This record gives sequence, structure tokens and C-alpha cells, in this order.
Amino acid sequence: MPLLGAHMSISKGLHLAFDRLAEVGGEALQIFTANQRQWNPRVPADPEIAAFRKRWLESPDCPVASHDSYLINLASPKPETETKSINTFAGELQRCAALGIGYVVMHPGAHLGEGVPAGIARFTGNLDQAIQQSGVGTEVMVLLETTAGQGSSLGASFEELAGIIRSSAFPERLGICYDTCHTFAAGYDIRSRASYEKTMDQFDKHIGLERLKFFHLNDSLKDLGSRVDRHAHIGQGKIGEEGFRNLVNDHRFANHPMVLETPKSDDLHEDRENLDLLINLVE
Repeated sequence: MPLLGAHMSISKGLHLAFDRLAEVGGEALQIFTANQRQWNPRVPADPEIAAFRKRWLESPDCPVASHDSYLINLASPKPETETKSINTFAGELQRCAALGIGYVVMHPGAHLGEGVPAGIARFTGNLDQAIQQSGVGTEVMVLLETTAGQGSSLGASFEELAGIIRSSAFPERLGICYDTCHTFAAGYDIRSRASYEKTMDQFDKHIGLERLKFFHLNDSLKDLGSRVDRHAHIGQGKIGEEGFRNLVNDHRFANHPMVLETPKSDDLHEDRENLDLLINLVE
């Protein structure tokens, strides 16, 4: 069975994300390590880092990933955004290393009209620069998130993601986070057993299943191939329960972390309902 969980708030303390996860019965966690709406977020103080690590020791088998700031666009042709993105992502890697978090999930960015080849080249060069600038070693792996391809976003095809990995100076430090809504909107179907196997075969052919380290579980409000990123609760979108049944019962991902990024309220009841549904789909 996969390790099911959710993205949780760090409001009033990084360590409190574990309490929120426990409240919904989750076994895998994703967080922002800092305010994701700021270019230069506050760096966690030593007591905050210590509290986070101490709380994690109480849930030692819980995998944790960070999601980088949505402001970051390492593919941007705008010099100011490019520089800020490199510096901010380098800082994200440093925070992850300090907290002991081994995965940081990031979007491959948007080329903003320059075209896919130019965007991939710019993104890869800037990602390499950020990794070097951070001084962080192999203890933190960068997970490129599959995207819906909305606008000029990169990473909607497995071929594009594979191209980034091949072009990087640090391919051994790159993996993939598979977002079910995004890949569905990009045109990869998982609703039937046959279409699910076809999608995973394509992923394995172009990237390799060994690079698939993390999942975002979201249904899609929009149709297959729509290239529109709109998340829905599990079973309440165009993918439907059978698509998620195919995924959570794939023995190849039996111990993989899979976290919700579905809409939620303050009392987290939607997370509990989504996780209960997913657990009931496991055969």
C-alpha cells in the first residue's frame, strides 16, 4: 500500500504540520518550508528547526517533501525574475538541508513565449546554477513536477522532463513528482487499466520509473488533454475513482509517498474524506 498523506500548513510552526497530518490519519507529508509568496522569506531559526526535527522523530517513517515557491520561474527570460528565482531556489535547497528534508518539488517553469527548446535550456542552466550556489549536496533531491501545460508551462510531456534531466549537470539529483491532475490534463489517461498501463509504459520509456519518487493525488475538474490545471476532490472530477484505484494498487508504488493537494477547509475534513476514499480503493 502506498504511503498516503497531504500537503499541510506550517502556520504557527513548521512542526505543527505533523500534528495536522496526524489529525487526518496521513502517513506522508508535503509542506512549504517558508512563506511561498515572498522572494526572500524568513529563514527558520535554530529552535524552529530543532522543533521540526524533534517532532519528525516521533513519526520516523513519515516521508516529507517540500514544495518550492510558486514565484520561482527558472525558465523566465526576464533577467530580474531569473536572478530572483535562482537565489530563492538555492535558499529553498538550504532550508531543506537544514530541516533534513530529502525532496523538494518544483515546477519546471514557463518559457513566456521563447518556445519549449529555449525554455528547457534556460531552466536547466538556471537549475544547475541554483544547485551549485546552494552548496547543498546529494541529501536533497529535486523532483520535477509533471504539469498540465497551461499557457507556456514546461514539463507537460514526459519527453520534456526527460530532456531536462539529460541536459542537467546533476542528473543523479533529479527525480519526478507525478501529479495526477496535471498529467491527465496534459493528455495522459489512467482511467482504464489499459490506458493506465500505457501511460506508465510511456513514462518508463522516456524517463524511467526509478525516477518517480513522489505523487500528488488530485482529481481534475477539466477533461483529458484540456491543458487546464484545476484540482478536484478524489472521485469528483474527470479522472474518477477507477483511475485512482489503478494507481494505489500498482505494486511498483507500494511504498511511495502520495499526498493530496485537493481543496481543503480549516477543519481538514476534506482531507480525511479523500484519504478514507483512497484507502478503500486499495485491494
